Amino acid sequence: MGTFHTSCKIENHTDRSKTVRIPKLLVDKGSEYTWVAAPTLEKIGVVREKKDVRFIMANGEVITRTVGFAVLRVGRNFTIDEVVFAEPRDLALLGARTLEGLNLTVDSARKKLVAAGPLPAA
Repeated sequence: MGTFHTSCKIENHTDRSKTVRIPKLLVDKGSEYTWVAAPTLEKIGVVREKKDVRFIMANGEVITRTVGFAVLRVGRNFTIDEVVFAEPRDLALLGARTLEGLNLTVDSARKKLVAAGPLPAA
C-alpha cells in the first residue's frame, strides 16, 4: 500500500471549544485505534477513561496504554472515537476504527483518503 500521512483536528467531546490540530498522523489501517501523544490529549482536556488497555505491537510485544474519547475531524468528515494516549516512543496513528467512523477509505494508488460511500444493502 505504501504509507502516507494526513492532518486531523481533535476536539474534547464534552467541550468542543478545546481543540488541537495534528498536522501529521500516519494512516494505518492495520492499527485498530488512533494514537495521539498524551500531552496533546491532556492539553485539550481529554480524560483517561480506560486504564491498562492491552495492545499487541507488530513485533509481538504486549504493552498497555490508557484510552479516552475525542471527536476527530479529517476535512469535512468527523466522528467520536476512542483514542490512545501515546507515549514518547509511540507513533501518531489514524487507525481503522476512526477511518470507519469518518466513512473514509484509503486510495492506495493516490495515497490519500477518499469517501467510502454507502454500504451495500444486506
